[in-house]
Amino acid sequence: MKVIGVMSGSSLDGIDVACCSFDLRDGRWAFTIEGARTTDYDNETRERLLLATEASALELARSHHRIGELIGSACAEVLKEHPADLIASHGHTVFHQPGEGFTTQIGCGATIAVRTGLPTICDFRTKDLALGGQGAPLVPMGERMLFPEHDCFLNLGGISNISLHREAMTIGYDIGPCNQALNRLAEEAGQPFDRDGSMAKNGSLVPDLLAQLNGLPFYSQIPPRSLGREWFDEHMAPLIDDPRIPLPDRLRTMTAHIATMAARELNAQGPTSVMITGGGAHNGFLVELIRSMTTTRIEVPENTLINFKEALIFAFLGLLRYRGEVNTLASVTGAGRDSVGGALYLPN
Repeated sequence: MKVIGVMSGSSLDGIDVACCSFDLRDGRWAFTIEGARTTDYDNETRERLLLATEASALELARSHHRIGELIGSACAEVLKEHPADLIASHGHTVFHQPGEGFTTQIGCGATIAVRTGLPTICDFRTKDLALGGQGAPLVPMGERMLFPEHDCFLNLGGISNISLHREAMTIGYDIGPCNQALNRLAEEAGQPFDRDGSMAKNGSLVPDLLAQLNGLPFYSQIPPRSLGREWFDEHMAPLIDDPRIPLPDRLRTMTAHIATMAARELNAQGPTSVMITGGGAHNGFLVELIRSMTTTRIEVPENTLINFKEALIFAFLGLLRYRGEVNTLASVTGAGRDSVGGALYLPN
């Protein structure tokens, strides 16, 4: 089957759309990314998403419909050149409160299905929460089946997360904020992101700030654990927004913090082969710092996989849902059992 996978991450870069073909050969899944593109958010939509956690119920409903329309349009553009059988959309996370048993991803699946004329799967996370899990991360299931040559994956997206693939089980969890923080700081300089970490590289480390960041209580939680943007806004943003500290120094310190937390997990888990993807994989300074703090072999793949790995994975998770097969691992999320997650909307 050919499936379009859709991802909108917490870094607010835009809507990632990837048309992927999947074949089951001798018990192993093979894939090809046939076409992929990112549709940037305009300033109004980006601001709407940034403030969504504080919006009224009416505004949140409007955003749910609006993002569904945008995703539908982005998929329709890809479909012009790459016909597909199915759409799998993660949507955009607004709230993620597993401790209270709920998570909210906006981007109306019914709207996407009608706009594209294709069956659409969305709402991947809520069933796992109903089973007592974190509802995240979900990507490790796809990694295990599509990339069996690696035993560890480090995603440097809006939030950094790690998954580890052992013979007995697969585990995965969020490490901490990543591009959420770096992009927020870069915007103070009028830039959407710190290209290749150049501003951070020219800054100086601020030991007191680094100690505060490293000491945040979330980092002492035992996995499974996961984060939402509201945690970042409450606990980390006030620390890095301090105007008394020069911007390059805050960027340098935040980059060091991200690298320290990632390397800590790699050193504790001891994998043999790590694939790094997500927008942070383009940040040469960040990757350089991580390499300097661990002896683990790290691979940075080609750009299409860096940019669209999560869209690829959700395309695959949607395919598994369509086939009625397990796509959520309890060993990762902490749920009572593995499950088949996702809501299906038919266009007719």
